[in-house]
Amino acid sequence: MSAPRIAAALRRLYPLVAFLGGFAWDALTIGQRIRVVDFWRLGAFLAGAALLTLWLARREALGLTPPATSASLRVRLAWLLWQAPYLLLQFFFGGIFSALFILYFKSSGHLGTWLTAAFLAALLVGNEFAGNRYGRRFTLTWTLLALNAILLFNFALPHALGSLDPLWFYASTVAGVILTHILRWLAPQRPGRIGPAWGLGVLLMLAFSLDMIAPVPLVKRQLVVGQDFVLDSGHYAVQVERAAWWEWWRDQAGIVHLPEGGRLYGLSAVFAPLGVTADLEHRWEIREPDGWRLVYRRPFTTTGGRDRGFRGYSWVLNPPPGDWRFVVATQDGRTIDILRLRVERGAPAASEVLVREID
Repeated sequence: MSAPRIAAALRRLYPLVAFLGGFAWDALTIGQRIRVVDFWRLGAFLAGAALLTLWLARREALGLTPPATSASLRVRLAWLLWQAPYLLLQFFFGGIFSALFILYFKSSGHLGTWLTAAFLAALLVGNEFAGNRYGRRFTLTWTLLALNAILLFNFALPHALGSLDPLWFYASTVAGVILTHILRWLAPQRPGRIGPAWGLGVLLMLAFSLDMIAPVPLVKRQLVVGQDFVLDSGHYAVQVERAAWWEWWRDQAGIVHLPEGGRLYGLSAVFAPLGVTADLEHRWEIREPDGWRLVYRRPFTTTGGRDRGFRGYSWVLNPPPGDWRFVVATQDGRTIDILRLRVERGAPAASEVLVREID
């Protein structure tokens, strides 16, 4: 292969390297919980993306054009310098998207929130192919910048205020779009359109009202349902049935064998950042011909800061056989996670029983 073809092939890899660099950085630095240093780092990414977008707008307003392709080292360096803002912007977007995807993935517990996490995953992939379209299509850039700002503010504002009041989600969403609108107003010749950014904000607020946005920064640690609950020296333990070998995605069997008059216990551990309190609840629901019916609800309040999550437990006495679900949610209706199971009369085989602990 000739040198120009090799150079062209390498140029096509630059966006992928920039994207993977942002993702790898977050995979290494985002742990089991979001920390204050993560907010500062992602905020720096957002500030860098904003400054780069303004620079690209200025460069377009000046009428500058990319250097012609050539095999000479000087021209190749000039071309790389021309591409550098696009690559760096792609790195910033990839870093923010990947961090938020990791956190939303950890906070998702039902179909609606999984769809939101899938949307962020699609943006991760789409960011790889955007390349220098950020400079040529400023409407796309403003929309993605607004999304970055919105999702970051959705995390940061509740964390800073120590409250998960739904009002802060709407306030942070509007703040993200307003910030983007101001940046476009400051950009030379105000390229692109800002309307899609506002439309995206409205769409996210609608998704939030439909319980399709994970209740970040809460993160589910563990969720388990069983019998013979024991609380000893701060350790929670419950007896569960082993999942079948082919149920690799489950921590316990989907069927619980319970004797007549027995208790069915549900245990949860939910992480909240230090300084954040949240009003949570356990809900026990049984499926009836006309849908799910609430059998028991136990509200409680979490205190943030415990690495392994704030623990809670509840139980139902002598639940009738049938399909049940154990729901952990905020008291204002946002779902954290759901564990579905089927209750049957009887006793599990001794070889299928194991003890699960929540420390």
